[in-house]
Parts: sequence; structure tokens; C-alpha cells
Amino acid sequence: MTASLLFVSARNQALNRLRFNPTVWRPALTSAGIPLGRENGMHALRHFYASVLLDAGESIKALSEYLGHHDPSFTLRTYMHLMPNSEARTWAAVDRVFQNSGSTEDGPETAHGAQ
Repeated sequence: MTASLLFVSARNQALNRLRFNPTVWRPALTSAGIPLGRENGMHALRHFYASVLLDAGESIKALSEYLGHHDPSFTLRTYMHLMPNSEARTWAAVDRVFQNSGSTEDGPETAHGAQ
């Protein structure tokens, strides 16, 4: 898969985390008064990205592709705890159908075999 990189080195190459972390990332955290540690590491940004997309309703399959995972089930196991509560979405979907009950475009009356 070929993709454009968002952040590149001065030589327009992919950033090497082993060089970027000690020379750029950690000094930036220190300068900002943010404690160093795993919870503020570069990998935390990856998890933040995943949580933002899941909260916005992105599918596990798409997120898996964006993160470069070969198996969506790995993505699901890793990020299941971040998935938004589906109960509220379920109730909202059902409410929308019945609030627009005068519409003939969708709703229970359009189901296959409905009389």
C-alpha cells in the first residue's frame, strides 16, 4: 500500500521513531511541562486517533485499514473498550423511524413481505 506521509524528515523520508522520540517528541513534552511516560508517548497519539474515529462512528473494518492492521478482529479486541455505547444509537434509530411514520420511503411498512 502506498500512502502520503503526514510528517516527514528534512529529507522527505518517513520519520524514524527511534530518532524522533528523543530529539523532538520528548523535548517538546518537557518544554510544555508534560510528564514523560508511556501515557504521553507517541503511541498514545495512535490510540487517541482510534478513539476519535470510533466515537465518530467509524467502522472497525475501516479503522483497521487506517491503522495498518491485517485483521479487523485484532483492532476490535484492542479498541473494544473505546467503542461508544450502541444502546443510545439503537434507540435513536428506532425513534427516527417512528417519528417519520408518515413517510413511505422507509420504516416498518417497507419491509419485505409487509402487508
